[in-house]
Amino acid sequence: MAWIKRSWTPHEADEWTKEDWIAIVLSPLSFILITFGLAMSLFLLTAGFVMLLIGIAITVFMFWVIDPKLDVLSEDYERKQREYLNELEKIQRWEDTR
Repeated sequence: MAWIKRSWTPHEADEWTKEDWIAIVLSPLSFILITFGLAMSLFLLTAGFVMLLIGIAITVFMFWVIDPKLDVLSEDYERKQREYLNELEKIQRWEDTR
């Protein structure tokens, strides 16, 4: 699936792309299918099991599409947070030595 980008830079991942729109469309669809599929499966209806399996498959695909982008954004945020905390610690140590 070359039409789905799997490697991102933090700047690229921060922009809206087709991968975001795929996740936006698939997310409610997967939740609806899982909800109705589970309810119908409790009544042992074949359609419920089919809906449940399709909902699970869509959820897995959705996470496969959006997870690389979220990982890059998370790593960038953690790096910025570490830098901020280090800078804050330097400022605090300077105030303690006065």
